[in-house]
Amino acid sequence: MAIPKIAPYSLQQAAQLPVNKITLNNVSWPIDPTRAVLLVHDMQNYFVDFYQRDAEPMSSLLRNIQQLKAACKEAGIPVVYTAQPGNQKPEDRALLTDFWGTGLTANPALTNITPELIPVADDIQYTKWRYSAFKRTPLREFMREEKRDQLIICGVYAHIGILSTALEAFMEDIKPTIVADAVADFSLADHQMALNFIAQRCGYIDSLDNIFPQLLAASQKQLAQAT
Repeated sequence: MAIPKIAPYSLQQAAQLPVNKITLNNVSWPIDPTRAVLLVHDMQNYFVDFYQRDAEPMSSLLRNIQQLKAACKEAGIPVVYTAQPGNQKPEDRALLTDFWGTGLTANPALTNITPELIPVADDIQYTKWRYSAFKRTPLREFMREEKRDQLIICGVYAHIGILSTALEAFMEDIKPTIVADAVADFSLADHQMALNFIAQRCGYIDSLDNIFPQLLAASQKQLAQAT
């Protein structure tokens, strides 16, 4: 029932961009830092440790998320982390137990965010109870209050929580952008399945190379306005 150990696979191969359905309709979703939030999804030691940290995809994933987060903060984009709690009560965990067992124990070595991505003082952290980052968290309310309707998503696992979050974002009229080379999954096949599903049904798939120039331009614009 528990998560299996994850064999190495090529993040570069997994992150080949699928065709985004909205582009076939001549629609684009460029990142607007005044409307976006970055979600660092479930990058806890417990979930990261199912990978070999010094092998693909995790070795590149950690570096890519570090770079993405730094670029988002430079552009003034809020950063939200999700993390599951340890020692969940049966009534809180509910049906997750049937699929994945009892979950994490309340050990900081498991529940903490991986050291490479430790949140800083102005980052937001939400306790996560279900696949979707919106379920039983203040994420939707926060985005409404801040008048933000774009969600940039990175982290693990693409075909479970990330896909569920993207689908719920779409149904809440929030535009989800999944960064193909800043997510990882159980396998190459799962990774590609998640990207293809989202690209065709509920979101936009992009790469770091495409997103960085948008964030850099926004940062430069903000700097120019401040001087």
